[in-house]
Amino acid sequence: MTDQSTRKARTPGARTPEAPASQAQPSGAQPSEARTGGVSRRALLGTAGATGLVLGAAGGAVGYAAAPAPATPLTSVGSDRAMFHVKHQPGITEGLQACGHLIAFDLAAGAGRKEAAALLRRWSATAGRLMAGEPSPHDDTDVSRDAGPSSLTVTFGFGNSFFTRTGLEKQRPTALDPLPAFSSDHLDKARSDGDLWVQIGANDALVAFHALRALQKDAGAAARVRWQMNGFNRAPGATARPMTARNLMGQIDGTGNPKPADATFGKQIFVPASGEPAWMANGSYAVVRRIRMLLDDWEKLPLAAQEQVIGRRKADGAPLTGGHETSPMELEKTDAQGDYVIALNAHARITRPDKNGGAAMLRRPFSYHDGIDADGVPDAGLLFVCWQADPLLGFVPVQRKLDRGDALSRFIRHESSALFAVPGGAAEGEYVGQRLLEG
Repeated sequence: MTDQSTRKARTPGARTPEAPASQAQPSGAQPSEARTGGVSRRALLGTAGATGLVLGAAGGAVGYAAAPAPATPLTSVGSDRAMFHVKHQPGITEGLQACGHLIAFDLAAGAGRKEAAALLRRWSATAGRLMAGEPSPHDDTDVSRDAGPSSLTVTFGFGNSFFTRTGLEKQRPTALDPLPAFSSDHLDKARSDGDLWVQIGANDALVAFHALRALQKDAGAAARVRWQMNGFNRAPGATARPMTARNLMGQIDGTGNPKPADATFGKQIFVPASGEPAWMANGSYAVVRRIRMLLDDWEKLPLAAQEQVIGRRKADGAPLTGGHETSPMELEKTDAQGDYVIALNAHARITRPDKNGGAAMLRRPFSYHDGIDADGVPDAGLLFVCWQADPLLGFVPVQRKLDRGDALSRFIRHESSALFAVPGGAAEGEYVGQRLLEG
């Protein structure tokens, strides 16, 4: 594991809520009216008569639901803390968080290197405090006053245009060159690119929103929001055991992600300490894509057809050739008709590193749902975020392969795109990007 792992720490002052006092009647008591959730039986029956509610299959005895089990204390989630001053910025190798915000900013007219440095200094100070479960340095809104850190992470990056705006063109990495166009793109330029990028993730929605507002306020007159996207994942503890996440298509999503324990993980995901440019040492590159899922079309497919598109079983993520989620795919296995069990255009086959010259990226997305559009269909899908040491060796070759014939492509639409250079973590006493802005 890297040195960014989340550690447990009980939030100072947090208390586990006491169980509610029993409301049972004393032995021998003869109440005049049986109570249901604080409403008398007489009132309940009167309401039923007025509304036509049927109580019981034959209009007889009322059925009562058992009381739910006591909730898990929120401190079990709220006390989890990620560290800000680490080798690699937080928000890259941590597990998926329940809530997220992705925000791009453009520097204001007239703002340059000096203003950018002051902004990153403010942002870093605020992020460090909020990730520790403390209020923001000034004008805190108290939105998350009662919560702990809740695994909050804040990550900062620079877009291609940032270097022109700050006069730092000579420090722009070649890996930050614009991504090539893909035939499946339907990009909204207003929701693409940006000078600066902030990624916020947390396991509590109010904690995430609190960070969002604090950082937006910190921007002041130096930068304005270009676009913002809000996402979510399954909450911690929602499943009986830890599992790979599911996306809005219901598919287990992320099985093939490289693992921090892999021997090649660091080389594939992070710029080496001796890399170029020097200010990007221990950093990474984030590709951000808003991918619309055409859910009405997808959900019309029979289960077997959905599994053929992906190449994996929907129930457990196992390859169609058998086994469990992490079983190797038998790519040469055929059925009784001589057809490949995992089709040549199956998404899981096409995205394999060994089918893309070893290209690998760490996918760390959020789902999103922005309501129903003018055509009456869900505006929902994936806020795709992937990390790699060089996008030309990670995202680009895989996306080119998908662009040429992925079975999933008819059910998705790439609607926005951005690429950001994310420098290494800030040491104690430093701010993110200081080696670039003051080097």
